[in-house]
Amino acid sequence: MSPDPNRNRPPQPETPPPAAADGVRTGVGPDTAFGTGGPITNCDDGQRCDVDSADWQVALVGAGCGDAGLLTLRGRDALACCDVVLFDGLANADLLCHVRPSATRICVGKHGQSRIWSQDEINAEIVRHAAAGLRVVRLKGGDPAVFARTGEEIQAVRSAGLRFMIVPGITAALAAGSYAGIPITHRGVASAVALVTGHEEPGKPQSALDWPALARFPGTLVIYMGVTTAKVWSESLIAGGKSAETPVAIVRRCSLADQQVIHCRLDEVADRLAPGQRIRPPVISIVGDVTRLAETMSWFDRRPLFGKRVLVTRPESDNDTLVQRLSALGADVRHQPAIAVGALDDMTELDQAIDQLDRQDFLVFCSVHGVNYFLDRFCQQHDVRKLAGLRIAAVGRKTAQALRGHRIHTDLVPNDYTGDALVDLLVDSKLARGLVVRASRGNDAWVQRLCEMGVNVSQVAAYRNEDVQDWPSSVCDDVHGGRIDWVTVTSSATARSVDRLLGHRWGHVKVAALSPVTADTLSQLGVRPDVVADPYTMDALADAIAHFETNVSAKMDAGSDQPSGESDERRN
Repeated sequence: MSPDPNRNRPPQPETPPPAAADGVRTGVGPDTAFGTGGPITNCDDGQRCDVDSADWQVALVGAGCGDAGLLTLRGRDALACCDVVLFDGLANADLLCHVRPSATRICVGKHGQSRIWSQDEINAEIVRHAAAGLRVVRLKGGDPAVFARTGEEIQAVRSAGLRFMIVPGITAALAAGSYAGIPITHRGVASAVALVTGHEEPGKPQSALDWPALARFPGTLVIYMGVTTAKVWSESLIAGGKSAETPVAIVRRCSLADQQVIHCRLDEVADRLAPGQRIRPPVISIVGDVTRLAETMSWFDRRPLFGKRVLVTRPESDNDTLVQRLSALGADVRHQPAIAVGALDDMTELDQAIDQLDRQDFLVFCSVHGVNYFLDRFCQQHDVRKLAGLRIAAVGRKTAQALRGHRIHTDLVPNDYTGDALVDLLVDSKLARGLVVRASRGNDAWVQRLCEMGVNVSQVAAYRNEDVQDWPSSVCDDVHGGRIDWVTVTSSATARSVDRLLGHRWGHVKVAALSPVTADTLSQLGVRPDVVADPYTMDALADAIAHFETNVSAKMDAGSDQPSGESDERRN
């Protein structure tokens, strides 16, 4: 069986579709749905995808609360086969990666950043596209059935004679409770919960809420959209008989890396949410004794990198293990590549190397990008039979995994994931001739060593690797201003590029290097790395940062004035 040329395909250049209307935002994302499902079929060739047997024209999809991973599988599948998506500021923009590139993306408003569409405008836009024969997803923060005005949208859709479905999402009350370590119900503490809006429809002659009844409610109250009305609802509850000392947890941006949790009393809520405190939505307030359980049940803010901002500078990837691992450890990750990769402008040498593979004894891949770009070109001309008889080697574990994604198993992978270790394996295997697949630039000292040991080795570039010319000024300002805690550096080329982009000024940021070779390059630039991964993998790099921060916290708890033993200067 030949390798599937669509698996792990490198990112392709894209031409965004023209803007369709005011508020339209175009973007791109992979045409593969993530999670337990596989690729969504028939989504890029103009045909309907049949991930759902229901014949819907409009889907009202709950985006969940905060973290993009909280989207349901059904919601993911609806996004993957829609033609138009209307989303609001409460829906994580990362969810648009599930939407195919040719689909139209329409932002209906984000507080402080763009005009907020009226509900009538949103209704009309949904109906306009669906009536034209397009599948429309209305992506809504949280759950569509909880304070989301879904009823008005359904009424508009039904009046137009359109078929619809509703996909539930994780509502803010549940997400905020879980991520703050607060079970909103708990045996012996609260056996009931009430979801309450803190922002009723403007223009109502009187409130529809019975605050005295809510004050007597025998359980937990969860107040949605209650920032600007905090004084009103907190004082109404107290006036209705609820104790001013009732504990409250105010949770902002739950499940995201910058989540905030403020614990206070009910009579302190108005001051905590006053304009001067700069606590902006999205905010949920949990009122009741269950909030005290956070002392023993909180977990999200206890992860080793919670509150730390990490700048990742490696090239972008559809499945970046470093970003994923850092995020799992609690870091607020900013991905700003210092190196760009892409397809070669001239494929002549690569094509010649592929044609002459039958002259080789072994084939070495040095990176995941090398695997993807090489096999993408290879499969345009040949099938897997041309690899018969070749010993396949990979410098690292992730590279070997990428090969397995193409149904190709490796024969040789060094234990410490370095080229020098691979040299020993190749020499011990008594292989005489081989091809090394690499980037257009990189460290080839180990290849030279292999040649010196009598092995006939040729090299071929499968993709471009070049410096990014500029960074947004905000990135450099954040590093120089101390608003970035860590910078990760994963190659010598990346080290040199980051140094140039920062104007040779690293400030007081801590630096993590992937390998001793990268660390040596940083030292030559006058920058001392704080940690070096061992083994030389992305997961180990993230874990080294977490271990460093854990030790710092432990020393600070012990009262050390200089917990890390580090200099204030990044330069040697």
